[in-house]
Amino acid sequence: MKIFVSVDMEGVSGLTDPEEMRAGGRGYERGCELMTGDANAAIRAAFDASAAEVVVADAHGGGRNLRADLIDPRCTLVRGPYKPMRMAEGLDASFDAAVYVGYHARAGTARGVLNHTWMGREIHNVHLNGRIAGEILLMAAYAGTLGVPVALVTGDAAACAEAREVLGDVPAVAVKTGSDRYAAALVPPARAQQMIYEAGRDALSEVANWRTCEVDPPYTLRVEWNATAIAQSCAVIPGVELVGPRTTEFTTDDYTQIVGLLGVCATIAGDVGCTGRHYG
Repeated sequence: MKIFVSVDMEGVSGLTDPEEMRAGGRGYERGCELMTGDANAAIRAAFDASAAEVVVADAHGGGRNLRADLIDPRCTLVRGPYKPMRMAEGLDASFDAAVYVGYHARAGTARGVLNHTWMGREIHNVHLNGRIAGEILLMAAYAGTLGVPVALVTGDAAACAEAREVLGDVPAVAVKTGSDRYAAALVPPARAQQMIYEAGRDALSEVANWRTCEVDPPYTLRVEWNATAIAQSCAVIPGVELVGPRTTEFTTDDYTQIVGLLGVCATIAGDVGCTGRHYG
């Protein structure tokens, strides 16, 4: 069995402060350790469920957050910025299942801890084929185009609810429950990581509980940006159409282009519009 683990940071146990997500921010180094702890719980679960290979993608920001010196040595770690498939770098059709650790709810979700979609402040909303989409749908759909089901999602309670909205009765572990965007009732990390391990071991041992996200082509990605300057800059990319003062749209039959375009547009948006706090 071959398992892909994508690890974001906002849904990691113990974290609620935007500073903990940002290199150089207060608590960031400890945040990286907690992120690695949640990842290791999922990795250990995969191997104990008889996985022969586990590939782990650092899916937060620039992809330099998971502690390479603390990660389970049995896995392969994919890290670094500007990965072509960003949060899904390393995933292909050879994998049996995907696991999403530390994921969060889409932008605008009530009580969603650190809720956003792809970027902290530059994006208001994303729609995929007319359906409002967060990172769970975007990444699960990419896995689905490869024929790879999702076996487990971990994050805050709002992220787990979103995962079930997208994937049906998929196994999910809520490690915190938001009272607002930056505040939550936490399951202490040691217990949360044990929960991730136990749920992951059980989920990866029961193929019947895996869920595949199926989105039919052609794929249309609509992004509502927070500024006209970002939308206009992204519309320079061939195939991207400006459909409103700050809204772009792109249609393709190749879902890898959807993921790749999000990465390129995020780079442009960061240069054009990011002048303050990442989640402010």
